[in-house]
Amino acid sequence: MVKEFEGKNYWALVLGGSSGLGFASAKKLARHGMNILVVHRDRKDDLPEIKSAFDEIRELGVQLHSFNRDATRKDRREEIKQEMQEILGESGKVRTMLHSISKGNLRSMLGKEPTLRNDDFQQTIDAMAISLYDWTRLIYDAGLFAKDARILSFTSEGNIKAWKDYAAVSAAKVALEAITRSIALEFAPEGIRANCIQAGVTVTRSLELIPGYETLRQHALKRNPFKRLTTPGDVANAVYLLSKDEASWITGTVIPVNGGEHLK
Repeated sequence: MVKEFEGKNYWALVLGGSSGLGFASAKKLARHGMNILVVHRDRKDDLPEIKSAFDEIRELGVQLHSFNRDATRKDRREEIKQEMQEILGESGKVRTMLHSISKGNLRSMLGKEPTLRNDDFQQTIDAMAISLYDWTRLIYDAGLFAKDARILSFTSEGNIKAWKDYAAVSAAKVALEAITRSIALEFAPEGIRANCIQAGVTVTRSLELIPGYETLRQHALKRNPFKRLTTPGDVANAVYLLSKDEASWITGTVIPVNGGEHLK
């Protein structure tokens, strides 16, 4: 396997990387020689299993540092930034920043209480969209981005389709894409590229939290030309491809990674 990132002191900062798409992407980048920083928020009971998974990444011959803290809180971001500066030193740089934060309110607009309220929208959009900009500014202001940096985030088909109980998350995905386009435009002179990956329906812990997710899963299987669901590995492959030198001219776009699921 080619380890094109090895020896360059490149780091991937994965926001929400203890499971699902974030973890799969961290492991894929590590296989190609990129060091890993993971920010995650998990319960104490889950930490032994997560630590074991992180050790698997370290066994690939890269460094991995993790922070079990709330990535959406300003004070926690500042703490992590200071620790990152010590870890990276003068030569380490963030080549890829991957936003995989899943912290949304899944409630219906009408029906059984509690229904969706104004602050549910605000909290979800802040966590799943605006925090992308917060982290971008944090890493940029600290001078930690590489000269050719990549900012990636995960959107979904909820950006254009309405699903019951998904209104707040849907709004967050639309905002995430708009923020990504603006980052791509305004940070281009600084060598930063920004893109969204629209993953197909993938069985992860986040998907299973969506009410009626089994219906979404079955519908995706029927629509997909390859008659299978997207896997975390499929999405991780796209994260890796967009992190390569050859992807430097791709920015400001939403890329479907779903085996053609969006075609019908």
